[in-house]
Amino acid sequence: MRTFSTIIASSTPIGQYLISRLSLRRSHAISVKPQASTPPMAAADASNEESLRRTLAKKQSAVDAQGNAVRALKAAKASKPEIDAAIESLNRLKLEKSSVERELQSVVSGSGGGASVNREAFRQTVFNTLERRLFFIPSFKIYRGVAGLYDYGPPGCAVKSNVLAFWRQHFVLEEDMLEVDCPCVTPEAVLKASGHVEKFTDLMVKDEKMGTCYRADHLLKDFCNEKLEKDLSLSAEKAAELRHLLAVLDDLSAEELGAKIKEYGITAPDTKNPLSDPYPFNLMFQTSIGPSGLIPGYMRPETAQGIFVNFKDLYYYNGNKLPFAAAQIGQAFRNEISPRQGLLRVREFTLAEIEHFVDPQDKSHPKFSEVANLEFLMFPREEQMSGKSAKRIPLGEAVSKGIVNNETLGYFIGRVYLFLTCLGIDKERLRFRQHLANEMAHYAADCWDAEIECSYGWIECVGIADRSAYDLHAHTEKSGVALVAQEKFSEPREVEKLVIAPVKKELGLAFKGSQKNVVEALEAMNEKEAMEMKAALELKGEVEFYVCTLGKNVCIKKNMLLISKEKKKEHQRVFTPSVIEPSFGIGRIIYSLYEHSFYTRPSKAGDEQLNVFRFPLLVAPIKCTVFPLVQNQQYEEVAKVISKLLKVAGISHKIDITGTSIGKRYARTDELGVPFAITVDSTSSATIRERDSKGQIRVSVDEAASVIKAVTDGQTKWEDVWSSYPHHSSESADD
Repeated sequence: MRTFSTIIASSTPIGQYLISRLSLRRSHAISVKPQASTPPMAAADASNEESLRRTLAKKQSAVDAQGNAVRALKAAKASKPEIDAAIESLNRLKLEKSSVERELQSVVSGSGGGASVNREAFRQTVFNTLERRLFFIPSFKIYRGVAGLYDYGPPGCAVKSNVLAFWRQHFVLEEDMLEVDCPCVTPEAVLKASGHVEKFTDLMVKDEKMGTCYRADHLLKDFCNEKLEKDLSLSAEKAAELRHLLAVLDDLSAEELGAKIKEYGITAPDTKNPLSDPYPFNLMFQTSIGPSGLIPGYMRPETAQGIFVNFKDLYYYNGNKLPFAAAQIGQAFRNEISPRQGLLRVREFTLAEIEHFVDPQDKSHPKFSEVANLEFLMFPREEQMSGKSAKRIPLGEAVSKGIVNNETLGYFIGRVYLFLTCLGIDKERLRFRQHLANEMAHYAADCWDAEIECSYGWIECVGIADRSAYDLHAHTEKSGVALVAQEKFSEPREVEKLVIAPVKKELGLAFKGSQKNVVEALEAMNEKEAMEMKAALELKGEVEFYVCTLGKNVCIKKNMLLISKEKKKEHQRVFTPSVIEPSFGIGRIIYSLYEHSFYTRPSKAGDEQLNVFRFPLLVAPIKCTVFPLVQNQQYEEVAKVISKLLKVAGISHKIDITGTSIGKRYARTDELGVPFAITVDSTSSATIRERDSKGQIRVSVDEAASVIKAVTDGQTKWEDVWSSYPHHSSESADD
């Protein structure tokens, strides 16, 4: 029987982890890759599973029939040879059934025997290492903590600070963005305009006896996945039904979700108690502003709204010119119903968001050619719907073929790819997935997610969306302040303008309290809709018209409005800009980086496995460590001199003068992802050890800090340093 079914390169952290734990002495790693969790099952796999389930059902029927035949022979007191032959046939059928079951189990588990267990083991090792070395700490730990809240410890803070510093350099500085910093507390009026008060909800169910809350869609999703993976007796038709349910889960209403939960007999996971009907729960933390409590507010669920409401001032600051981008890094808050997936789904987190304002009639980008030749994994919606896999597509081709809506969106997809891979995200486990139609907001022109594969599956870490002009329109309407841009013409232009003039008296008589809703809907019509209505009114005298804010059709008569076109001379064009928004979940990116950087290797003695974080220099929490080889006053003084030189050079480092063996000190720093270790073993020189190769060079004491600075600043590479200085090897280092 196969142990694993997927072979991947030993350079992946999960692969290296499994090699070390299983002591596999091979030139390649036998490992597993987490099963994709977002797209539908590949067509070939789904077809194979369906075929196997049908075969298994036939085998089960044959076993049942043969079992009945054996019992009948025994009841009829048939001869022993006849009964033995029937039993032999029954056993043969059972073996055939078991063979089909094993094959089906291999298909439904996604990656063969033991894959899920190994993913869990790898994740737990990474998680334990991160917590033990204080990369993160469960918040309020001494009070038993609160789900979904974590503190960053010293190395975690340093990694996060380095990631954000690179984000600022890569985006804000290189793209001349305007950075802002807005309050976390947001008045209710702002979030009403953006739609968060009404729509920022998840459907929740409660344990009717204990009151424990669960996300309704999570319970249904877990039920479907468990049945598909573990219930081999499931018919092909039932399996297809569950897979379809998973595909449309986001589209189900509260009533439909509740009906499915009752149909499948889903109960509270912990107590098995019955569950309430699903109802919407708003994910924002509510508060009040001021002592009177009269100004309702919320902790912001995203940073973007602070940029939108400041558009007018930012546009003026930019010289009344488009395009321009504003950026913000800050905390966001979401009161998750049931946080899970460790550090990936939390209640307070850091977002880094960009709002790039552009003329909706011109979404070209002057720097697109700089990223057009990039080629990476892309997952267009057509491939997802047809059950295919992500494929490598040149970015220029994706834009020219219309797979990506426009150049500006494509440019930011390329820049996000470069950002993530420079941080250390594995290119082979990074893809850009286009939103399906049922995921897209009605106003969005196109949306892509940068998804990173880790032990939890494919995780959305960056969203890149063309949000059209929705946000600025919404805030213009609710605030009464025009959030618009102007394009001045060199000469006046004669243009034909659509004029929609509702006759408010007639509309008031007809619709009374709903008059405002009807007027707003009529005035919001585009030219095509308005001219079609005009033609229908002239032909029939009345027409049915859907008012979305009322949720129903109303009857509009010819005397209720005038629709016409007028020619006017304009000196400028006034328009609402479109917005391209890349939104980065910093915590998710950092956690994915932890997994992609983690591996284990044997100690020199071979009696234990040592944990290593292979962080790039860019994000390593500490750039180097300094320690004397042995406890010696002279060596310690030299170590302090080197430490001072490193401080002057602005290099983060840690000095360790404990008496622990040098090998153990190397192991401790490797576990923190420190790239270099300076070891003082004389009063005039020291060695510099590189983390991943474990190679060592010898330099003078005065040179040590400058060599580290040159490498960490990118002025030179370790390979160049390695070839320029004498090498050092020491049998005494238990490395």
